[in-house]
Amino acid sequence: MQIPLQLEIRDVERTAALEVLLREKVARLEKFCDHITRCRVAIERPHRHESRGNPYRVRIDLTVPPKHRIVVTKDPRDHAMHDDVTTVVSNAFHAAERQLKELVQRQRDEVKTHREPRALVARIFKNEGYGFLRTLEGREIYFHKNSVVGDEFERLAIGTEVRFAQTLGEKGPQATTVKVASKPGERPNKQSGGSRRP
Repeated sequence: MQIPLQLEIRDVERTAALEVLLREKVARLEKFCDHITRCRVAIERPHRHESRGNPYRVRIDLTVPPKHRIVVTKDPRDHAMHDDVTTVVSNAFHAAERQLKELVQRQRDEVKTHREPRALVARIFKNEGYGFLRTLEGREIYFHKNSVVGDEFERLAIGTEVRFAQTLGEKGPQATTVKVASKPGERPNKQSGGSRRP
């Protein structure tokens, strides 16, 4: 997929080299995020610029679904006096790339979190340091207090909703990580007991 590029150049010479540079920079962004829906680049040379810095202003505006925007603006005062337009453009795209990478990482983390299965704490043995989860399908999964993320083990109660990752242990499925999703409310299966697991 090629990112749609909207290019606005004012009071700056529109050379073939500049356009090639811009298209290369936009193509590089697509390597980090393949679902950018819009990229608008504005390059201008304001008639009034400060005595410090170069005369170029570059603005990059990216749209990333579902509802994210990344906007980077490089003003004349952000650069050295003798930086040419290609340097200013490169610096602006470098900043946009950094923000885009951070956004993509956050989106991946959100997807990973949503894909983690959920369960309820069915039984918990605080003194022994372990318990059992009950999945939405009714399976029971052993967990040890060391698999609980943070210092949440002592705060767990029957009915606490959690997200978890699991593996197959010697005695059956067991949770490798347990993250609290919500505190216990009115839940079924609130009795502890049943078989214990050392």
